[in-house]
Formats: sequence, structure tokens, C-alpha cells
Amino acid sequence: MTPGRRSSTFTRLLRHGFTDPSAAERLLDGPELAPVRDDPVLLEALGATADPDLALHGLVRLLEAQDGPTAHRELLDTLIAAKPLRDRLLGVLGASAALTDHLARHPADWQALVMYEPQDLHPGLMEFERGLAGATDPVSLRVAYRRCLLSIAARDVCGTTDVAETAAELADLATATLRTALAIAQAHAPEDAAACRLAVIAMGKCGGHELNYVSDVDVIFVAEATGTITEAKALTSATRLASHLMRICSETTVEGSIWPVDANLRPEGRNGPLVRTLSSHLAYYQRWAKTWEFQALLKARPVAGDADLGQAYVDALEPMVWTAAERENFVPDVQKMRRRVVENIPASEIERELKLGPGGLRDVEFAVQLLQLVHGRTDPALRSGTTLDALQALAAGGYVGREDAARLDEAYRFLRCMEHRIQLYRLRRTHLVPVAEEDQRRLGRSLGLRTDPAAELIREWKRHTGVVRRLHEKLFYRPLLDAVAQLAPGEARLSLEAARTRLIALGYADPAAALRHLEALAAGVTRKAAIQRTLLPVLLGWFADSADPDAGLLNFRKVSDALGKTPWYLRLLRDEGAAAENLARVLSAGRLAPDLLMRAPEAVALLGDGDGGGLEPRERTPLEQEILAAVGRAENAEQGVTAARGVRRRELFRTAAGDIVDSYGTENNPAEADQGALVDRVGAAVSDLTAATLAGTLRAVVREGWGDTLPTRFAMIGMGRFGGHELGYGSDADVVFVHEPQDGVDEHEAAAAANKVVAEMRRLLQLPSADPPLLIDADLRPEGKSGPLVRTLKAYEAYYRRWSLIWESQALLRAEPVAGDEDLGRRFTALIDPLRYPRHGLTEDAVREIRRLKARMESERLPRGADPKLHTKLGPGGLSDVEWTVQLFQLRHGWDHPGLRTTRTREALAAAREAGLLSAEEAEILDEAWVLATRVRNAVMLVRGRAGDTFPTEPRELAAVGRYLGYGAGHAGDMLDAYRRTTRRARTVVEELFYGDGA
Repeated sequence: MTPGRRSSTFTRLLRHGFTDPSAAERLLDGPELAPVRDDPVLLEALGATADPDLALHGLVRLLEAQDGPTAHRELLDTLIAAKPLRDRLLGVLGASAALTDHLARHPADWQALVMYEPQDLHPGLMEFERGLAGATDPVSLRVAYRRCLLSIAARDVCGTTDVAETAAELADLATATLRTALAIAQAHAPEDAAACRLAVIAMGKCGGHELNYVSDVDVIFVAEATGTITEAKALTSATRLASHLMRICSETTVEGSIWPVDANLRPEGRNGPLVRTLSSHLAYYQRWAKTWEFQALLKARPVAGDADLGQAYVDALEPMVWTAAERENFVPDVQKMRRRVVENIPASEIERELKLGPGGLRDVEFAVQLLQLVHGRTDPALRSGTTLDALQALAAGGYVGREDAARLDEAYRFLRCMEHRIQLYRLRRTHLVPVAEEDQRRLGRSLGLRTDPAAELIREWKRHTGVVRRLHEKLFYRPLLDAVAQLAPGEARLSLEAARTRLIALGYADPAAALRHLEALAAGVTRKAAIQRTLLPVLLGWFADSADPDAGLLNFRKVSDALGKTPWYLRLLRDEGAAAENLARVLSAGRLAPDLLMRAPEAVALLGDGDGGGLEPRERTPLEQEILAAVGRAENAEQGVTAARGVRRRELFRTAAGDIVDSYGTENNPAEADQGALVDRVGAAVSDLTAATLAGTLRAVVREGWGDTLPTRFAMIGMGRFGGHELGYGSDADVVFVHEPQDGVDEHEAAAAANKVVAEMRRLLQLPSADPPLLIDADLRPEGKSGPLVRTLKAYEAYYRRWSLIWESQALLRAEPVAGDEDLGRRFTALIDPLRYPRHGLTEDAVREIRRLKARMESERLPRGADPKLHTKLGPGGLSDVEWTVQLFQLRHGWDHPGLRTTRTREALAAAREAGLLSAEEAEILDEAWVLATRVRNAVMLVRGRAGDTFPTEPRELAAVGRYLGYGAGHAGDMLDAYRRTTRRARTVVEELFYGDGA
């Protein structure tokens, strides 16, 4: 070859899209390839393929494999003369290395691509059965299968068939293959064939008539005995036939394998019998089947074996499929199944997952199947196993919006086409988008992207997955708005009855009320209505994820009625990513947070990610500064305390909302895994907020009554959970009051002033108001309710020196100054330290007295009728058990181990472990029980809006507590079992440490 010719060929190859024109030129250098090199039509056809280099290499291999010069010349002449064959053959060679390998082994099979009859362009099941008819063993079946696959791939890459038609042809070929494999198995064991009627039911994509190039073919086998054969013998024969069929298709031979036949969708999965009778199938589905199993049956289709038996199977099970949506927790179960699939994808692959990843094929399929199952019971037009056909039927019936359906259809077709071309290359089962640029280039070109194929491919792929991610959940909810809103003339819409059906499936107890709320929110042409129509489809999904979607929707309507005309509110929900989801979680999680929000709806700003301060609890110092500043601006004490209570209400909402969001998790942030961190955060936040509120109230009362200086120094000492920084949402403020007269002030005057301060603080903090009251409880003072409300430091000293009882020393373990004169608070702490951390520990009499008090408290205080095992405070292994055990350690060993000198239960428990007073395992068991019981108390308050020490009995409230604790719909029983198990273990430890010799 002359240098000029070489240069000319190189240039032409480069122009036609060859990435390695030098290698291509060397391939074409021989005289036997001169017709290819010199024919511009052939070069142009090679350049039109997905991978011209691959196509040329494959063509050279195919030509070399031809049986002699005549066959070689016939192939070349046909390629040059017949454009249809040229496009088909070169298209396959440029798209599939695996089919090129097949052609190299069976070079005459290129003639399978010479199509003359109309049925050859769009073959059906009958044509594929004829194509496989000569196969009598696994090897010949594979050769015939690949020959048929060649024709499907050729029509696919040339655009003769679209992606849906290709998928249908692949399913028909699979059906023909199963029939042929069964015939081979029956011929191999005629006695088994005579003993039973065996039907093969296709499931999954084969059943749905939408198969991939390489996919497991999911099947279920059903059999009946023939004649006088016993059922047991018939099932044994049928099992042998079914197993042989599976091996014929799945095993690797010299011609490779076809695809695995997977029967794991059968009743009981791989643990169940491979073959059952029809009555056995029915018995299982009537009694044991889970929701996902009915979802799988949506695609069931008889494909091989006894046709009457196969149809009887489908006819018998179909009514169960279309009533599955009536099962309890149907929608949550289906959605949970989808989430579980995503969670199981390796982190390294999730961004490349075409099928299972977010915005992938499975999102479309799940959404469509969910809608089919909800509405297919009353509308037979929806009962298709084919995704695109079902999507079209849903749009035609108004069950999804036409525009949404069209966009999903486009995205699904593109993604399925990507999946087909990825698998076609090596004929390997994969759903991962390749990372190598040359693979992306070939894939992009196969989809018609030619300017910058790799970059265009990634851009289009991301665009379509983005569409699916945005629409797949809205698909279920948006038509609910259309059912109550004014649509464009001629637009199909969801009927009110269908809307009610869908709402019931979502878990709404009162669908009629829900529709009224939707109509009120979405009707009209205002900007508010337009934005809410955009938001509601997503919000409805988040509400449905809660235990009480009705409350979520009602509360959203209330907030929108209050703030809907406020520009920043709509902008917040529309533009700030977290705000809308956070609001949905908060509004549907129970009564407390929505009640706090309704009293001052502008607090919704806290839910955004802008300047609202977020949901992280604020620290004590800035809180107190804000409250004191508000008190300073007030005209009188009542106004000052009202301002302080307003800050408290807002911050309670912030803490509750943050707790809910952290417990539930959101799309972008998983739920907080450290339960102890959640408890500590709430306890510290509410305790700091209470202390700051008391400090502000004290300032307001003193300023109004005495100006800048009270006649006596005054301090408040937090007790119980308040002193321990462990307050819950509904806790009172347990305190004792201490004062010390200013120099020169009469003790009676000082005492009168101190008592007046306390009385006025109590009154102002309990005045009727939109803000929740704060109750001050001083019952832990010396002598309890019978003793003076306020004492001087000297009076405390005298009392403790002479009269103090062991229970008072125990109560003082939680004492910590919270407001008022800091120096006086420190001196009070110094006074009580020898009492709560005695130098020589406790006498045996004191230990026995503590145990006696504990036993009496359990027997006397437990409410009548309450289940002790579920009482968070007094039940076995509950809060009291853990706290008394820890406090016994503190009383006995606090002098020797300074780490025990803390008011916080978890800190003291950790210090006891560090000191070797209990094992790490025992400490972990007690800590887990204490954290869980505290979480339950917080949950009860959030859900019911009032404090409680027992689990709710009302099912929705119980489910809401479970949701807060991380249990999905229908798992309240699991929650109660876990609580009993955790506290039972803790009680065993308490028996040893508190009542035994451990402490």
C-alpha cells in the first residue's frame, strides 16, 4: 500500500468515527478486504455503528471464519448489495462482542439476518418456537437461542423495533425457550411426563412481557397428578422435570449458558418445595403470603407446559392480587420494600445503578405497580403486567397526570434502552453504567448520541433519573389534588371515589375530610394555591409515612390558613430544601409540636436551613440573655413573664421539632443512630430552657416589687430531673428555695420577701395563656409540703445536721443551682456535699432503709390496672430501678470516687463503671434501659400532648410512639417486645446490684 493510499484510508477511517484508525487500516491492508476498504458505502456503514473499530474487527473475524472463498465472497457481495442486511449485521458487530463471538463460531448464522417476509421484521412467539424447533439438547438449544437473539438484536440496534417491542420479543423468545427446554426434559423422562400435568408460570419481567437481554427468568411451577397417579408421585415427577428444565437453561456448556431460571418467588422462597399443586399454592397465599408476594403476582403469566393448569393458576390467584391493597399497611409495606432494595446497594455502586438506584428503573416500576394494585380492583383496564402499558392505562384513566406519565414514559424508555445496550455488549447480567470512557462512548453512540457521545450519555442519563426521582412519588399523590381542583377542559382526572380509595390505601382514616382539606388548600388561582398544589404531592407522601396522616394534613391546613398570606412562609417551603419535609414530619408526629406551632405559627421559620436558627437547641447563656432583655423591655412583671414564656414556647418547639426530625430521619439525613445522644440533647435543652425561664421570671418579679435589689439573697436549686439536666417535655420544675438576708435586713422581712417572690413566680408562670404553663414543684424541700417553702442557708444547715433522713440525702444527689444568686447557690452545694457523698459511705441500716423505701414506692405508687412491665418509671428495669441503683453507688462511694459526684444519671453510671463498681456489660444494660424508658416518655408527650409513664393504648398513638422509636407501620408489637426484653435484662442487673451485694 502506497503512503498516499495509507494516508487517504487513515483520514477516511478517522472521519467515520474510528478511534484507532491506524489499527483499522492495518486490518484492511490485505487484498481479501479490498472490497471493504474501497467501498465508501461499507465504510460509511461501519462508521454508523456504535463502535466502528469493534464492528470492523468483528467483520474481519466473520469473513475469516467463512467456509471457503465462495462463502467469503457471498457475504461480501450481500453486504455491499443489501442495505438492510448491511445495517443489521454491522450494527450487531459494532454493539455486541458476545454475538460477534457467536458468529465467529457459527459463521453461517449471519444469514439469519437476511429477512424477506413481514413476519421476519416483527416475529412473534410462533416464529421463535419454529426457530428453536430443531434443538434436542442443551447445546443445540443454546446455538438456536443465540441465532434468534441475533435477529432481535439486529432489529433493535437498527431501530426497526423500539425498546418496548424489543423487550416483548425477548420475553417471547424466553417463552419459546422454556417450552423447548420442557420438551427436552419430558423427552428425557417420558414416565415423569406421563405422571403429571406441569405448568410453568412466568413472573417478573418475563411474565410482564418486558424482558432484558440478560436476566434471570423468574418462574413458579404448579402441577397436578394425571389419571390414577398419587399426588405425592406426581409432585416427585414434576419436581424432576422442573429441575431438569432449570438445568437445561442455566448450566454452562461449550456454547455458554442461556440465563438462570429462578424459582425463588415461589411460596416460602428457596426453603419451600419447588413444585406445588394448585390447592397448595392457594392455601399459602390465602394464609401466609406477604404484601410483596401479591405485588409479584401482578406479572404472573402461564408460558409453558399444561396451558389449562397455568390459566387455572392465574384465574385462582388474580382476585387476591387485586384485593392486596386492602391489607393493613399495604402502602408502607410496598414503600419499605423499595427502600430496602436501595439500602442494600453497595455504596460504591449506587451512583452507577441504572435499575435499583434512586431515579432508576425500579422507581418507575414500583410506582406504577403501587397504583395498579390500589385501583386495579375496580378498574380492570389497569391489569397489565407490562410497565409501559400500565402507565398508559393509568394516564388514560386519570390515575396519573398525562404530562407526568409522558415524562416517565420517556425516561423509562431511555433507561431501558441503556440497560439493553449495556447488557448486549457482553451478554452479561449487569445494571451498572460503565465507567471507562470507551465503553461510555460506545453506549452513547448506540443511543444515537454522536457529537460527544460519552458526555452526552451521562448528561441524558442524569436528566432522566432526575425526572424519575422528582416524579415517582408525586405520581401517587398529585392526582389527589386533580380530583378536587379545576383542570383544563378534556383532561382526565381521578374520580372522587378513586381518590378516596387511594387515601385509604395511604392510611388516611377519614378520606372525605382529607379531600376537603385538599380542596381548600389547592383550589383557586392565587399564588398560595399554586405553590401548595406543587408542594402537596410531596407532603402527602411524607404524611403517609407517619402514623397519623390525617393529623398531618389537618395541621398543615391550619398552618397554611394562619401563614398562607405571608410571603416568607410560601418562599420557605418552596425554596428551602429541608423546610417542607421537616414541617411534614413535625405536623404528623403527634400533638405537642403542632400545638406549640399553632400558638405562634411564625416558628415554622425554624424548620428551614436559612437564618431561622435551625433545629439545634440553643445554649443556656444566649437563651437567658434573650429572656432577660425581653424582661427589661417590659412595662411590668406580667408582660415580662409573658415574653419569657413566649421564648420558652418557641424553644420548646425548636427542641421538639429537632427531636422528631432526628428520630424520623429525612430523605437527605438518616435518623440519629445514637439514642442516648437524642435523650441527652432533649434533657439538656429543656433543662436549660427551664432554668433561663426561671431566671427571667425572677428578674421580672424582683424588678417590679423591689427595684434592683431584693432584701435577701435568693437562689433556686434544681432537684430531680431538673437538677440532673434530664427534664422531659412535660416535666415540672422541681426546686428548693434558699435565701440569705442582705446585711442589716430583718429575717422576717427577708423571709416575707422570699416567699412573696416564690408566690408571684408561681402565679405568673401559670397564668392562662397561649403559652404552656411552667409548674414549680417544691415538694422535695425538707419536711415536704409540711415544711417552710423558703429557708435560709442557716436553717438548711440546722435541719440537715439534726433531722435529715436518708431519703433526703438521696434526693440531694440531684441538687444543682439553676437560678438566682450564684454565690449562695455554691454555698448551698458545699453545705449538702457531705450529706450526699458521706465520707464513710452508708451504714447497713441506711442501705436497708433505701431498699425498703424503694419497695414501698413500687407497691404504693404504681397506678391501679397499669401493666408493671410497661411502666417506664416504676416498672421493673425502668427509670426508678436504674436511678436508685446509680444513686446507691453515689451514696456509698461518692466520697472515694469524685467521678460519681454528678447530678446526671448517665454520667454517674459511666463513672461507676470506670471505678469498677459494676462491669461494662452491666453498665451498658442499665444505660440502654434508662435511655429507652426516657425516649418512651418523651415520645408519649410528643404524641399525646400530655405526660405519661405508660405506652398509649389507642392504636394510632401507639403506632406514632413506635415510629418515633424507629419502628415501621405494623410493628408496634415488636416495639413492646423490645421494651420488655430490654427492661427485663436491666431488672436482672438491678436485682444483683441494688438488692444484692453488688452496690
